[in-house]
Amino acid sequence: MMWKRTLLTSAGALAALTIAAGCSDNNGGGENQTTHTSAPATASATATAPQGSEAHNDADVMFAHHMIPHHQQAIEMSDMLLTKQGIDPRVTELAKQIKAAQGPEIEKMQGWLTQWGNPPMPAMPRGDMPGHGNMPGMSGTPSMPGMPGMSGMAGMMSEQDMTALQNAQGVEASKLFLNQMIKHHEGAITMAQTEIKDGQYPAAVELARAIVSTQQKEIDTMKGILTTL
Repeated sequence: MMWKRTLLTSAGALAALTIAAGCSDNNGGGENQTTHTSAPATASATATAPQGSEAHNDADVMFAHHMIPHHQQAIEMSDMLLTKQGIDPRVTELAKQIKAAQGPEIEKMQGWLTQWGNPPMPAMPRGDMPGHGNMPGMSGTPSMPGMPGMSGMAGMMSEQDMTALQNAQGVEASKLFLNQMIKHHEGAITMAQTEIKDGQYPAAVELARAIVSTQQKEIDTMKGILTTL
């Protein structure tokens, strides 16, 4: 009888040890599992953070600050031309094309400035003043507050240039518009190339590349039209 009791006692002890070992393994596995899953989650959050807030630099801000009034003047010039009679239909179509392209680009850049914590650029004076002498960025006129470097900006028309375009009619107006817009586009391409080289904000660099491509094609078109007027 004694050996039977000893055997039963040993079996019970062995079972208890087995259960305890199983609990220990489960707990250890749980802790390891928690450690294993938390590390990738933290790494993932760190990896995706920059994508949610793409960085920009001073070159991006300057690009928007300069290109917005530059585009605004191109639209102003196009509006002037579209009010005239006797304009070559190809030139009229080009003016409409410029307005259609550059208007949305202005809105896009204004949105970036707001996103970056900068005030949006004010609208340029339009309408009653020939040449718009107070327009920021015109050569010979002071820059407006908050618009550094506007005077002498690449390709901008002077007050005299704008007055000449406003007063021109017919074929003379078509030729003047084309010559002025070629110069204007060349200035925009220069600014866009600077953004491509120095900018950091991906969407701004992408827009700069589009401006270079689109406006160079328009320059080629305008030069072709000039040879036939």
